[in-house]
Amino acid sequence: MNRREVIRLASGGAFAWPLAVHAQQGERTRRIAALIPFTETDKEAQSELAAFRKELQRLGWTEGRNARIEVRWAGGDVVQIRDYAKELVALQPDVIVARTTPVTAALLQETRTIPIVFIGPSDPVGAGFVASMARPGANATGFTNVEASLGGKWVELLKEINPRIERIAVLFDPKTSPGGGSFYLRLVQDAARLIAVEAIALPVQHADQIERAIEMFARERNGGLLVQPDITSHNNRTLIISMAARHRLPSIYGYPYYVAEGGLAAYGIDIVDLYRRAATYVDRILRGERPDQLAVQAPVKFNLAINLKSAKVIGLEVPPMLLARADEVIE
Repeated sequence: MNRREVIRLASGGAFAWPLAVHAQQGERTRRIAALIPFTETDKEAQSELAAFRKELQRLGWTEGRNARIEVRWAGGDVVQIRDYAKELVALQPDVIVARTTPVTAALLQETRTIPIVFIGPSDPVGAGFVASMARPGANATGFTNVEASLGGKWVELLKEINPRIERIAVLFDPKTSPGGGSFYLRLVQDAARLIAVEAIALPVQHADQIERAIEMFARERNGGLLVQPDITSHNNRTLIISMAARHRLPSIYGYPYYVAEGGLAAYGIDIVDLYRRAATYVDRILRGERPDQLAVQAPVKFNLAINLKSAKVIGLEVPPMLLARADEVIE
């Protein structure tokens, strides 16, 4: 190799590195926002978000390299949800992840252009978030957590767990539950009526009301507790579970993690899985697809979880046939 070729190759190498560096630095960092209505110290909420981050990374979006995730934790405060919605929209992210119905509603009040991927709204069509499940029609799409028919299923399971039940308290927060609580309540009441059980609405908004409502309901015998999935029940689940145990109330919840934390029974879906699926929609939007091209996805698999330790605490023997159907049994 002559001197001229050596100089040419050396010069080429010298220029190749800065060009490669420039190409790397030129890759635009995509900004992903997430508004979560729970507290930052909530272990369940943190595990859900961790699953989302992990799936995004698997899809090629790494924080600090080509993605940045802005997270806001509203701690169950409806006013804070609205304030954070304004704040995140002002940042003009490429896409926003919205957890629950109230969060999605607050974000859609602020923007009809930034793509929104929601996780957990029970009735996105009824809430006006999308035109239809198949054709969302605007800037929002995502994943529902349950369907209204589950209201009847919860009633059936409670009655099967304890055939002596004559009254069911339906606990919900009108400010954070879908349809002000009516989305599930109507079907719960209809299902209860068919089996000669009275369904009693227990609207609550904070811990003190929850405690008083359960105490008053538990004064009469043969009662059961049905906890609607909403922000308030999630943030107060430790209190609700302990109150149900203290008053020996058979209880049923919408998410299996309630059972892992001491609740008696739950029938619903794995929210961690919804976060993973939401990451795939975020990925597709960042790669150029529009939200109105992505159909809203309904849950396809539901899990029945039962905690036998909790059953023992309230002196209840769970029927063997029900245990045989359970996807998860904590002994």
